[in-house]
Amino acid sequence: MFYKLISKHAREKFLGANVSESQREQHKKRSVRVIKGDTVRIVRGEYAGIEGKVEKVNTERSTLSIEGVQREKIRGGNVKVQIHASNVQIITLNTEDDYRMKSKEKEKEKEKEKKRKRIKTEKKRKERKKERKKKETEKRKKRKKEEERKKEEERKKEEEIFFLLFL
Repeated sequence: MFYKLISKHAREKFLGANVSESQREQHKKRSVRVIKGDTVRIVRGEYAGIEGKVEKVNTERSTLSIEGVQREKIRGGNVKVQIHASNVQIITLNTEDDYRMKSKEKEKEKEKEKKRKRIKTEKKRKERKKERKKKETEKRKKRKKEEERKKEEERKKEEEIFFLLFL
């Protein structure tokens, strides 16, 4: 069908499923690509409410084989039912997948880096504030000294005038 016309990396996007609320808080992701080993709950269709582990992922058709989801053939025997990835919700993620966990570690590293940068900028801001205060106090001291010097000069002038007047 049309699945073969779409490139493989584009078909990967069709395999995404939303994550249960408890897992959202833990992994800080709203939706993730379904992989073999994830535990999922079927949300829509005839098998809604059934939970099971993903046994097989068909990337061509974006479908999943889930443990316990079977139907009987007319001639007898059971067949696995393929469920589309958009009709499931991930309950627990398969944490054995190194690639998936690397991306999570990278996110943690990014968060740590952001935190370090934030702390660094806060320190710089505080240092600049201290510098400004220091400069302001120095300016005040200079002004005060200048005013005192001017007052002293005026007093000396007055004394000279007073001295000259009475001589």
